[in-house]
Amino acid sequence: MSEILCAVEGQIAILTLSNPGKLNAIDVAMWQALGAHFDRLSDDENLRCIILNGANGNFAAGADIEEFATVRNTLASGMHYHNHTIAQALQAIARCRHPVIAAIEGVCVGGGLEIACACDIRIAAPTSRFGIPINRLGFPLAPGELQDLLALAGVAVTLEILLEGRVFEAAEAKDKGLIQRIADDVPAEALATAKRIARGAPLAARMNKQMIRRLRFSRAALNEEEMKSAFGFLESADYHEGISSFLAKRAPQFTGK
Repeated sequence: MSEILCAVEGQIAILTLSNPGKLNAIDVAMWQALGAHFDRLSDDENLRCIILNGANGNFAAGADIEEFATVRNTLASGMHYHNHTIAQALQAIARCRHPVIAAIEGVCVGGGLEIACACDIRIAAPTSRFGIPINRLGFPLAPGELQDLLALAGVAVTLEILLEGRVFEAAEAKDKGLIQRIADDVPAEALATAKRIARGAPLAARMNKQMIRRLRFSRAALNEEEMKSAFGFLESADYHEGISSFLAKRAPQFTGK
């Protein structure tokens, strides 16, 4: 049975893509559940970081093509599938207030790579494989799903990935800017990264994510309200705790307030 597994360990949540026998291909129910999980976890004030991985040694082998005959067989259904079903899941990951780590092993292609691109940090095993080979299936990448890939890889690499439809390994993915780190033990490295994030000020992490997203999608200068919000940390408990703990040479105790 396909599902999105969720486990919370203290301040860290772990979401797992699971579709046994299909390399965790993502069906409609999984896209919907993925978006719902991220919306719910984003509202959890106790969390500091989310790890997203795949079950049984693979991240995800893209969308479940077996469903296309029913969920993407007309212009209307295809537009709804991409602009609503998939878009809501990817947007929920990208707008999540907490930092999101993609822990990638095995196959990470098609929709799996789209999911990884929506995360903040991507850590991959040396033998993991990447690509979007949909040219073999006769269709291009949907406009909304191009955004994160284009932002990470740039025009030239995005064109190369889509026009060739080639599947490549982690070293090349890192060269192309798709992942930040390669690790022999991905689960351990992802957890260590999440713990480092969790030790930091959650308010600062959330504000960094919010401001980077704002500047990425709009070149307009910050208005007065946005500028005040950007410096609102000066009135936060976390800021005063960070400064006072540094001066007192003790570990900070951040609350996210």
